[in-house]
Amino acid sequence: MDKKKLKEKVTEVIFENLIQGYSESQDTSYTFIKPSKKFYSYQYFWDTCFHIYILCAIGETGLAKDCFRTQFAMQSENGFVGHIHYWNNVMPARITDIFQNRIGLGRKLVQSHMSSLIQPPLIAQALQKIWETTKDEDYLREMLPKLKLYFEWLAKNRDFDDDGLISIISPFESGMDWKASYDPVVNFHHGKANKKLFWKMVGIDYRNFWRDYDHEKIAKRDKFRVKDAGFNTVYIQNLRAMGKLCEDIGDEDSRLYQKRFEQVRKTMIEKMYDEEDKAFYDLYGKNDEKIKILTATIFFPVIIEGMPEEICQDIIKNHFFNKEEFHTEYPVPSLSINDPAFNPGQSMYIWRGPTWIFNNWFMHQFFLEQGNEEEAKHLIDAIKKLIDKSGFREYYNPFTGEGYGAHNFTWGGLVLDMIHRDEEYKKKKSGKSEGSNQSKESNKKAG
Repeated sequence: MDKKKLKEKVTEVIFENLIQGYSESQDTSYTFIKPSKKFYSYQYFWDTCFHIYILCAIGETGLAKDCFRTQFAMQSENGFVGHIHYWNNVMPARITDIFQNRIGLGRKLVQSHMSSLIQPPLIAQALQKIWETTKDEDYLREMLPKLKLYFEWLAKNRDFDDDGLISIISPFESGMDWKASYDPVVNFHHGKANKKLFWKMVGIDYRNFWRDYDHEKIAKRDKFRVKDAGFNTVYIQNLRAMGKLCEDIGDEDSRLYQKRFEQVRKTMIEKMYDEEDKAFYDLYGKNDEKIKILTATIFFPVIIEGMPEEICQDIIKNHFFNKEEFHTEYPVPSLSINDPAFNPGQSMYIWRGPTWIFNNWFMHQFFLEQGNEEEAKHLIDAIKKLIDKSGFREYYNPFTGEGYGAHNFTWGGLVLDMIHRDEEYKKKKSGKSEGSNQSKESNKKAG
């Protein structure tokens, strides 16, 4: 499928899943994109961030701004933004999802409201994408204060140990539901998922619900207190993005976010990196115990600016390009293929084997920055093949490319952002090359 046809298909999926309306309880209009028309009826936090990238890639920057603004329409006074926004559609997708809300919502539960969980804070990079695409300074100045409030809420309420790293209090906050590295945390015998795992995971939300999502009580109870390597990679990246956004408009807070970025990156290396295994592991409990299970997030931190080169190369060599772990026909699987919990097929227990477009999109930038054009191209080509073979699906078999889960799932559109990024990289490279050749020619003439 060529770029033009791919753009047409992505645009079709995006507009098929577009939702616009008005909430009387919130007295506001809303605009968002469902991840999938049938199975996901709400506005999701990090899905909205993905949609910003996709909308910018197809030239729908006005719609991108509207979706981003809607993301903060119900923001709490203290800065909190939930991972699901129930706009005029208050029935949860799964009855047990009701435990992802506070008891204190009371009657507001039947009105437009947010869940009490969070998701990976990709939000600053999403605003950065809008800013870089539109150069609309008025819009940046409108939204940046809302992001500041949100990042202050994260630092105040989820940095339980004052080390800069953010803790999640539910497996569903990572964006990677049923992630295999959480098995030891919930005391599930590590292996293939089953109903027992379901109730253990849901039990975490149940306990948080009855504590009315009081973070002090939850942290003290220590039933599910995880510093996820993937979540914190996104957090660190977005601290850097906040610093750059502030710098672009002459906001002195740029130094604050840059300082936090450097501090949390340092802490991540000290606490999460395992020198022997060459991997960044999730941590759990008050003692920051490493969870030595090879999920795809073990190599996510290599994307962080300023990460030591030796660490990056060791991780990529030992794991990403390891055919017994993650280097499959259709990368990138969400769990090492040699793990006892690995299941490449369709299941309600997602993120335990199948390939998700997000992983390819996330790692693509790293390979471009490393000058590894071949692998960057491979990640793009793999997504194109998956879409050609199985359409826009929620996730795919890493061996066969068979599509599973929701149909007309929006995440496949991220390939357009990857293609655009690839094109920009080649333009810059070509410009540098031409400049170098001109310099050489000038030197010859001077000689």
